[in-house]
Amino acid sequence: MLIEYTFCPRFIYFMIALDIPQREEKRFKVIKGRNIHEEKARRNKDYLRKKLGVVETQSNIYLSSSKYHLRGVIDEVLSFADNTMAPLDFKYAQYKDINYKTHKIQALCYSLLIEDNYGKISNRAYIVYTRSKNKLIELELRGKDKLELKKSIQEVIHIIKTGFYPKRASSIKRCADCCYKNICEC
Repeated sequence: MLIEYTFCPRFIYFMIALDIPQREEKRFKVIKGRNIHEEKARRNKDYLRKKLGVVETQSNIYLSSSKYHLRGVIDEVLSFADNTMAPLDFKYAQYKDINYKTHKIQALCYSLLIEDNYGKISNRAYIVYTRSKNKLIELELRGKDKLELKKSIQEVIHIIKTGFYPKRASSIKRCADCCYKNICEC
């Protein structure tokens, strides 16, 4: 939900308050991405990313946190010799020399889940872009980013609990690819 909220806060209103599903399970990229995740999990089961200093890898790990109101399945949870951990996520996307905000939000969520469940510091995350020859990108996760995420979590909870109708996305361009564009007065 935080990724949808980042795309446009009204997603939460339409999805939760009005209970209108977005039907993402019918979108090609979503289906393809899920298939790639399953294949990578089977193929990479015992693979250690030694160049990164990984000492242990766990695949397809479901974590939840009542403290942060989060849950998710992390493609890989990486453990390092310095006693830190990091999420790794596979994206069915091309890397275009920019870090998408939605990818960072997801990485931050996974980082909070790791910290809450394992009691370890998680100050970085990794993304593998499968349509760019499995290019691996490292993201630095700072304390201020985590604070902003926690604020967004509270805003999402407010929309859900009160039915508050939030402002639309900051960019009108997002409306063109929105499944709710026909019912939203954007």
